[in-house]
Amino acid sequence: MKIAAIIPVKTFSKAKTRLSLPQNVTAELCKLMFEEVLKTIVDSDIDTIIVVTKDKDAIEIGKSYDVIQISDDNETGVNNAVSLADKYLEKNGFDVSIVFPQDIPFMQREDIDYLLKVSSENSVLVVPSRRFDGTNALLRSPVNIMETHYDEDSYKIHLHTGRTRTRKTSLVLMRRIMMDVDNNEDLEFVLGQNEKPEFCEDIKKLIQSA
Repeated sequence: MKIAAIIPVKTFSKAKTRLSLPQNVTAELCKLMFEEVLKTIVDSDIDTIIVVTKDKDAIEIGKSYDVIQISDDNETGVNNAVSLADKYLEKNGFDVSIVFPQDIPFMQREDIDYLLKVSSENSVLVVPSRRFDGTNALLRSPVNIMETHYDEDSYKIHLHTGRTRTRKTSLVLMRRIMMDVDNNEDLEFVLGQNEKPEFCEDIKKLIQSA
């Protein structure tokens, strides 16, 4: 069975505009989070990582982790980025995909392994964001079982769409995957959890440099 992770990466300098940090610091934070997500996935049972982006820094970071790079020159949104990856996965015979955002750095290897363990043939698993207003992991088996609906109250739509395709569609609550960073309140919350102490210290040092 061939398993892939898909990570759509928005240009770092344009991402996370709801964080009240200088643009250069926000961009550096995005790089830190993206690389931490890559480190975690590389250590898991996922075979291949697909990064869809046009950001030069993201491309350079990805080279260190032997990812498959797909260019998203127009950067028209997450759904288009995922569809570009889906085409690659179908062409190359992948069986399972998990879409992860670039901003869930507190995910651990065991979280990914659990998702794969509870998945099965012809299944959809949806991990929502902490506020239940987004999708922080979307497992699809097979990879073409359904299209994605990000930026549209996505976790509810992903659940509904999944249930129209297979009875093996489930909402999965996983605390660390649900911890994303979109705004200052998120940042304060995740640092307070101190899930990865060394990584949290790196973030704190970056913020203090602002």
